[in-house]
Amino acid sequence: MFMQVVIASVLGLGLGLIDPALAMQTRWTTDIFLRLIVMAVGPLLFCIVVMGIVGAGSLRTVGRMGIKALVYFEVMTTFALVMAVGIGMLAQPGRAIVFTPTVEDAQMVASYAQNAHLLHEGGITAFILSLIPHSPTDAFAQANVLQILFFAILFGCCLSLIGEAGAPLVRLVDALAVLFARMMRLIIALAPLGVFGAMATTTAHYGMNAIMHLAAFVGLYFVVIALFIIIALGGCLRLSGVNPWCFLRYFREELAITFTTTTSDAVLPSVMEKLRRMGVDPQVVGLVVPAGYSFNLDALSIYLGLAVVFLAQATGTHLSTWQMVIMLTTALFTSKGAHGVPGIAIVVLAATLAAIPSIPVASLVMLLAVDWFIGIARAVGNLAGNCVAPIVIGAWEGRLDREKMARTGTGLSHRYSLCRKDRYERNFSCQRRYSGNQNPKCPA
Repeated sequence: MFMQVVIASVLGLGLGLIDPALAMQTRWTTDIFLRLIVMAVGPLLFCIVVMGIVGAGSLRTVGRMGIKALVYFEVMTTFALVMAVGIGMLAQPGRAIVFTPTVEDAQMVASYAQNAHLLHEGGITAFILSLIPHSPTDAFAQANVLQILFFAILFGCCLSLIGEAGAPLVRLVDALAVLFARMMRLIIALAPLGVFGAMATTTAHYGMNAIMHLAAFVGLYFVVIALFIIIALGGCLRLSGVNPWCFLRYFREELAITFTTTTSDAVLPSVMEKLRRMGVDPQVVGLVVPAGYSFNLDALSIYLGLAVVFLAQATGTHLSTWQMVIMLTTALFTSKGAHGVPGIAIVVLAATLAAIPSIPVASLVMLLAVDWFIGIARAVGNLAGNCVAPIVIGAWEGRLDREKMARTGTGLSHRYSLCRKDRYERNFSCQRRYSGNQNPKCPA
């Protein structure tokens, strides 16, 4: 699959450069792929969360894991924001740009500013109310992950409380989970087709030189995302006993699909399946990963911090320490409440700028032209954060199967945990034959 995605990306890039008109007509391949994902991901997510809660046996265990996950999410997103602001102040990517907003610029970002106003209008109360769907079918119809997650948690808790009376429903949900998992495998097989269309249309629309005037900001954002993944997420993996490099190889297909389609929604089921196969407890995976898609947006937090500093420098706006604190606090809340809003990054950024009125909202027009390119790193960074989060919570809860981690070659503490599967299998069979690591007869 990984090589198929790479080949599809290269072919799409070539078609976009050679025949842009024909390339623009391939958009339907990506639309079909993403619609199929949206069609199946809601029911599958519901079944996985419900079975995770029922399988936990104790609602106290579920609550404890949920609190730990939220604490981890807030710590990581806050660190990402502070890191982005610090690097932005040092690198000063906006100093070389002198931007004066025009009337046309203001009109272009008006719709984003209007959506951003909706995020502020109801505050925390509106956010809490938005978690509750008008009806279960409405949550699935709109593919609202937060509302599906809320209903699944409520459904699973009640199903766990009624005991034996709910056994038929448990079997039904379990069977549906298997059914939708099989459906997702068939859909993921079409990933190369969707990647080809996405790469072809994007190259045809923007060209290779369309963003040179903002290349410094785009490049800096990619560098900051890479640093965050290597330092913060890599450090968390090592502390949890996971080899970061082997972990990266393990999820290379999902990262490639996310890189080319600029959305991590398409690989959500695959990520959850691989985490379970890797040795993370299914209950941890079922609760942490879906919640992380709405609450653990590390790369979006980095974008908000870096973009505000960039726009302040480009417009010649001086930000005091207090204004920066207000911006960080606002960003932490607005990024949580904007799930499902079209143009989410620009909308959340507009909502954040509303807390610092001295920066012209019309300056967002500079980032509109490069939002797709920024979205590449943003999607990959968010996916990486949500792959690591279950590992951290699993290690915190003592729910990592080290034996399975060794089999997938991602473990750090096992002597026979290697990236290459053939070498692992040889060593693992040797360990079994001689009954343990410490037997001197074993050459491993």
